[in-house]
Amino acid sequence: MRLAVLLLLALSGLAQANDGVLVLGRISDDPRRHYEQLKPLLDYVVPRMKDVGITEGRVLMARDPQQMMSYLRRGKVDWVTETPGTALLLADRASARPLLLTERSGSREYRSVIFTHRDSGITDLSQLRGHTIAFQSPSSTSAYLVPAMVLLDRDLPMALMVSPLDEADPDSVGYVFANTDANLGAWVHKRLVDAGGFSDQDWESLQRVSEAFRRDLVIIHTTGPVPRAMELVSEDMDPKVAARLREVLLGAAEDPQARDALRQFFRTTGFYEADAETRRSLDELRRGARVVREALE
Repeated sequence: MRLAVLLLLALSGLAQANDGVLVLGRISDDPRRHYEQLKPLLDYVVPRMKDVGITEGRVLMARDPQQMMSYLRRGKVDWVTETPGTALLLADRASARPLLLTERSGSREYRSVIFTHRDSGITDLSQLRGHTIAFQSPSSTSAYLVPAMVLLDRDLPMALMVSPLDEADPDSVGYVFANTDANLGAWVHKRLVDAGGFSDQDWESLQRVSEAFRRDLVIIHTTGPVPRAMELVSEDMDPKVAARLREVLLGAAEDPQARDALRQFFRTTGFYEADAETRRSLDELRRGARVVREALE
């Protein structure tokens, strides 16, 4: 009995020790680099939340969405910053609550483009059946989820390939992941794959790389807009803490003391609340992402 009481007191003390800590999470394949991007904003936010009991901030990385879902369900992370496709997955499967949307480099939204080599003879999405397309990574919204949504919506079956050198099945679109936007553009240009899909910002960067890319690559489809990024909080976060976090983030763009922290936070230029049009866009993305995951994962 005495041992049980001591254990209960120890657990109680541990819970109290964790009070006042705001944990910011991110899914990352490069934890050191992402830590350096996240920590300055956390250091800016924490002192401005003392009135709701926050006295310390920590960063917690997850290797994939499944691990982040586990962190959210177990109360190990309070605030998550992610791309909208992954953010909506965390909302669906781990009950995370969207808090704000994120403006990066002065842009609140982006579009996905699907492009080919000018000499491929492919000028319409319907012609991709029996051909191949490269995406960036399974976690990318603009360079996987959104273009895959478009292809499935056009009744184009898709099949994962091991390598860009594989041949597509005649009745489907073979897809492969290039890992970086630079690889993706080069694969299409070298005709290792027949098409590529990523964001319009990536396209603009690719066009600046060389005259050959500008001359040889052409867009055949542009999607509607989706938000750049989202901030979410755990469903168990105290409403007073969530409200204060929202207030601090909304005001950061007007505070000179936040300028460097925002710049390091993935070139963020501000946070904003979703309007009716943006909510419709997110609802469409949520439905489409579910279709992609059910069909391909």
